[in-house]
Amino acid sequence: MRKETLALSLLLGALVHSPAALAQTPPDSAARVHEGAVVDTLPAVEVTDSFDRSVRRVRASSQGALTLADLKERPTNRPGAILEAIPGVVISQHSGEGKANQYYLRGFNLDHGTDMATFVAGIPVNMPTHAHGQGYSDLNFLIPELVSGVEYKKGPYFAEEGDFGTAGAAHIGYANHLDQSIAQLSYDQDGYRRALIAGSVPAARGDLLYALEGFHNDGPWVHPDDYQKVNGLLRWGRTGASNDYRITAMGYDGRWNSTDQVPERAVDDGSISRFGAIDPSDGGRSHRYSLSVEWQHFTPRSLTQTTAYAIDYGLNLFSNFTYFLDDTTHGDQFEQADARIVSGLRTSHSWSIEWAGRAAENVAGLQFRRDDISRVGLYDTQARVRLSTTSEDRVAQTSVSPFVQNTLQWSPWLRSTLGLRADAYWFHVASDNPLNSGDASSTLLSPKLGLSLGPWAKTAWFLNAGRGFHSNDARGSTITVDPKTGEPVERVKPLVPATGAEVGVMSHAVRGLETSLSLWLLDLESELVFAGDAGSTEASRPSRRTGFEWSAAYAMPHGVRADIDAAWSHARFTEHAPEGDHVPGAVEGVVSAGISADDVAGFLASVRVRYFGPRPLIEDNSVRSQASTTLSAELGHLLGRWGTLVIEGFNLLDAKVSDIDYFYTSRLPGEPAAGVDDIHTHPEAPRTLRFRLTAAWPGAVGSSDTPPQTGHPKNGQTR
Repeated sequence: MRKETLALSLLLGALVHSPAALAQTPPDSAARVHEGAVVDTLPAVEVTDSFDRSVRRVRASSQGALTLADLKERPTNRPGAILEAIPGVVISQHSGEGKANQYYLRGFNLDHGTDMATFVAGIPVNMPTHAHGQGYSDLNFLIPELVSGVEYKKGPYFAEEGDFGTAGAAHIGYANHLDQSIAQLSYDQDGYRRALIAGSVPAARGDLLYALEGFHNDGPWVHPDDYQKVNGLLRWGRTGASNDYRITAMGYDGRWNSTDQVPERAVDDGSISRFGAIDPSDGGRSHRYSLSVEWQHFTPRSLTQTTAYAIDYGLNLFSNFTYFLDDTTHGDQFEQADARIVSGLRTSHSWSIEWAGRAAENVAGLQFRRDDISRVGLYDTQARVRLSTTSEDRVAQTSVSPFVQNTLQWSPWLRSTLGLRADAYWFHVASDNPLNSGDASSTLLSPKLGLSLGPWAKTAWFLNAGRGFHSNDARGSTITVDPKTGEPVERVKPLVPATGAEVGVMSHAVRGLETSLSLWLLDLESELVFAGDAGSTEASRPSRRTGFEWSAAYAMPHGVRADIDAAWSHARFTEHAPEGDHVPGAVEGVVSAGISADDVAGFLASVRVRYFGPRPLIEDNSVRSQASTTLSAELGHLLGRWGTLVIEGFNLLDAKVSDIDYFYTSRLPGEPAAGVDDIHTHPEAPRTLRFRLTAAWPGAVGSSDTPPQTGHPKNGQTR
C-alpha cells in the first residue's frame, strides 16, 4: 500500500507541475429533430470533415458517442433498449417489464447491471447491495424523447469510471430544452398505451424543460403484466458567458405483474402456453425520485464540472423461480425489498497547457457516494403475503474515489494517457441476525494507460490497459452464517479487481465509411453468477474473457445509412473445477445490422436485424441456449410541420425464440421431491405492431446572459 500511495502522490505532483495531453474541449452541441422536436445533443465525438480532429477526442477504439442520428430510427420496445445502439450490447428481460432489464456485453451476462455502469443526466443508475442483485440498474424511469445522446466506453481504461464499469459504461444525456413542444400517443395490440407531453418554457432567465409520461402495458402474456407507471421530469437551466447551471428533478412510480421464466417441460407437455405463468402472483412495485444540481465553469483552456444528487429509491419484488421445490405447501415465492436514500457528488477539473511545444491536458476529480439503506430484506411469501423473514438488514455504504489523468501529445502521431484512480469503501451492516452484523472496509488503486498512434491516411491505432473493479454486496463482507440454513459461510472480498487490455483501430479511409475493430482481454478476480433459487447473484471463481468487436457505418446520399456491429467473446473460469470451466450465461456471438432512411419524400424508415448467439447454461457446456434472430422495422410519415405518424414492428418474422434461458432445478406439483433439472425460458414477444402519433408546436426558449459560445459544453458528459 505504501508503494501505491507513493505512486498516487507522484502522479498528483506531475499533474500540478507538468503538462498533460490532448485537450478535451467539447465540440459544439449539435441540434437534431426528434419526433418533431429539436433538442440539444450530448457533447460527443466531434463530427467534422477532419478525421484527424475527431479521432483526437477518443482514447480507445471501443469508445464512442451516439447522437440522435444514430438513435432516431431504431425501433425500441422498452426504454432500456436504447443501449442496444452501443455495439455489442444486448438487452433482454426474464420477468415483467417493470423489472430492470437483463444486460449482455463482452462475454458477460451482466444480470441486471453488474459490470456495466449506467448514468442518466449525470446521476448513477446502478444500485450496490441491492435486494435483487449487485449493481441493479433499472432504466424504466428513462424518457427516450428527452435523450440527447449516449456516450459509451468499454473496458477498465478510464480513470473517471469506477464501480460496475469493468465491461463498459454508458452516460445517457438529457436535453436542456426542446425547441418544439410535443404531445404523443402510442398504442399496440397487447394493451400498450402511452401518453407523453413535453416542452420548454422561459423561467428565471433560463429554460424550464418539462415532461410527463403515463404508461400501461399488458404484453402478450396469459396473465397480463398490467404494468402501470407515471414518470415525470422538470429541468431548469441557464447558460452564461462562463457558467452553466442545471437543476433536474425526476420522479417515477411503477407497479406490475410478472410472467417469470418458466420450465420448458411445462410448455412441452401443454401444461402452460409459451406465454403462460406458473405463479401468476409474481410481480412488483418500485419508485425512484431524484434531485440533482449541475454546475459547469468553462474558460478557453479549462473546464470544471460538478454534479450533486440525491435519490429516494424503493422496490418490492415478488418472484418464484423454483415453484414447489423448497415448500411443497405454500410454494417458493419470495419477496425482495429495498428502501434507500442515495446521495453523491461528482466533480472534476480539466485544464490544457503547452509543455515544450507539446499539447497537454490534466484532469483531477473526486467522486463521493453514500447509500443509506433502511431496509434490504428477503421474505418467504405466498401470493405476495409475507409468511416469514429470511433476512432483514440495514446497511450504510460509503465510497470516496479521487482520480487523476494526464494526456500528452508527444508528437503529431503519438499520444499517451496515464491515469490513476483510488477507491475507498466503508460498509456497516446491522442485520436481524447479530452474527451477520459488522463493519468492513476496502481500498483499491487502479492504474490506467492508453496510447494513440496516428492518424495515418485517416486511420488511427489504440493500445489500452488498466485495472477496474466491481463491488460485492456489503452483506457478503460481514456475513458469517447463511440466513436461511444457519450454516457457516465464507465472507466475500468487498472489492473485486479486474484487469484488461485492448488493441484497436479506427478508420475513415473510405469516404462515407466509418469503421473500428477492437481485440480485448479481461481478467476478473471473482465472477458473479445467477442463483436461480435466490433470484440473485453469487460470487464464484475468477474468470478470463477474450474477444473482438467490429463496427462499420456507411453514409449514402439522400440520408440513407447502413450499419453493422459484430462481437464475439470467449469466457472461461481460470480455476478448474469438476463441474466445468464455462461461465453460465456468458454471451458469445452478437450481430446487429440495419439500414435507415431519414426524410425521403416525407417518409422515414428503418429495418434492423439482431442475432443473439447461443450461451452455455451450465459449467460443462452440456446444456446451451438456442440462438435467436429477430427482425424489427419502423416506418414513419412526416405530417407537415406539426408531427409524425410512426409504425414500429417488432419480431416481424414471429420467431419462436427466447429472450433469455437459464438451467437449474425446480419442482412442479406431482414431481419428485428432489425436483427436475430443466431449461427455464422467457420467450421473445410475438410479432407486434405499435403505432405512435406525435404532434409538435413551436416552443419557447428562455434567455441566458449570453448566447451559447462555440466549444462550450451545454449538457452531459464531455471528452
